[in-house]
Amino acid sequence: MRESFLTRTITFYIPLGAFLVFLLFPFYWMLVTTFKPNADLYNPHLNPFWTWHPTLDHIRFLFTQSHYPSWLWNTTWVAIVSTLISVIVSLLAAYAIQRLRFPGSGTLGVSIFLTYLVPPIILFIPLADIIFHLRLFDNLWALVLTYPTFLIPFCTWLLMGYFRSIPHDMEESARIDGANRLAVLWKIVLPLSLPGIFSSTVFAFTLSWNEYLYALVFITSPEKLTVPVGSIIELVTGDVYHWGPLMAAALLGSVPVALMYSFFAEHYVSALSGALKD
Repeated sequence: MRESFLTRTITFYIPLGAFLVFLLFPFYWMLVTTFKPNADLYNPHLNPFWTWHPTLDHIRFLFTQSHYPSWLWNTTWVAIVSTLISVIVSLLAAYAIQRLRFPGSGTLGVSIFLTYLVPPIILFIPLADIIFHLRLFDNLWALVLTYPTFLIPFCTWLLMGYFRSIPHDMEESARIDGANRLAVLWKIVLPLSLPGIFSSTVFAFTLSWNEYLYALVFITSPEKLTVPVGSIIELVTGDVYHWGPLMAAALLGSVPVALMYSFFAEHYVSALSGALKD
C-alpha cells in the first residue's frame, strides 16, 4: 500500500499539483495586483507575490474614471445575443444534417466544419466590406452579425456529433405515436441534447466575450468598446501601463466566463465525450 501510494503521488498528485499551480498562477497574479497599491507595485524591495496594504483604488478607478461599466455591458450584450443566434442556428442546422439525411448532407456537414478551420483574420476584409455597406461601423450590431460567422460552424459540428449518439428509436417511437418533426425536436431531441447545447453555449459565449480583432476595428467610440479592447486602449497611455486597473479589468472580465465553466463543466465534458448509448 505504501508503494502504491508513493507511486500514485509521483505519477498523479505531483503532476496535478504542478499543473494547477501553472494554470492558476495568472489569476493569482491578477488578484494580487488588483489590490496592491501603486507604491507597492513599483517597489522592487517588496514581495511581488503578496501585499500587506490592500486597496480598492484600482477597482474604484475602473468604475468612476473610465468607461468600464459601459464596456462590461457592451461585452455582455454582444456575447449573449451572438451566442443565442449561433446556438439556435447551429441546433437547427445540426439536426437537419444529422437526422433528415437529405442528399449531400454528409458533404455539407464536412464543409461547415472546414469553414471553422479558416482563420477569422482571412474573413476580415469581406466582412468589413459588408459592415460598411450595411452602415454598421461603430455599432455593436456589427459584432453581433460578425461573430456567428466563426461560431456557427464549430457549434454545428459539435451538435452533429452529439445528435449522432442519440438513438433513433426514441424519435421513431414518437413519430409512430403521431408526433410531427417539430414535436419530436422539441420534446425528444432537445431535452436529450441539453449537455451538447450547454457545451455549444459555453464555447460561443467564451469566444464572443474574448474576441479582440473585430471589436478593435469595427468599434471606435470609447463608450462602445468591449472589455478586451477597452482595457488595452484606454488603460494604456503611450508607453505607460496602468497595471493596477489593467489587472482589475482582466480579473473582473474573466469572472463571467469562469462562472459559466464552473456551472456547466459537467455538461461540457459529457458533450465532448458523447451523449447516450444504445
